[in-house]
Amino acid sequence: MTQIAALALCVVLVLAAQAAAPSQTPANQSPAQVTPVDPASSHFTTEAGLLLVTIKPASVADYELVIRTLQEALSKDTDPKRLQAAKGWRVFKAAEADAKGNHVFIHVMMPALANFDYRPSLLIDELVKELAADLLARYQDAFAAPPTKLSLTEFAHMSVAPVEIKKP
Repeated sequence: MTQIAALALCVVLVLAAQAAAPSQTPANQSPAQVTPVDPASSHFTTEAGLLLVTIKPASVADYELVIRTLQEALSKDTDPKRLQAAKGWRVFKAAEADAKGNHVFIHVMMPALANFDYRPSLLIDELVKELAADLLARYQDAFAAPPTKLSLTEFAHMSVAPVEIKKP
């Protein structure tokens, strides 16, 4: 749990830095050349991924029901790719609300499976046929803001002695 707390703190610091930094187009690309990316996509490009999700206080039960329903469906699934993704996927609920009173859920994918979309709504559509008709709509309305997605690369494992860095 200490690793997760440290990871969550890092996420908050990264988010603050991202909010302060203006978005830029790479120097060798004009704005017209930027490939559009599905903003809701939850693919990760590194060995670990993190989704930071804020949920409106009145909608926590709907969000938790969808996540538990997905957890149950994944536990019974036979698709090798989804099973592999589920093995490294854990969801944590912060004990404290954010500054606006929203509940914070942290999805940790470690390891993150390449070319896999971790969006719960897509997986629910694929796996759960008897979901209450309005539950997915209530789930989608539960978000206080779009989830923040971070692809993470380990920089240091603090319980292991560092590898000596050779200077050029």
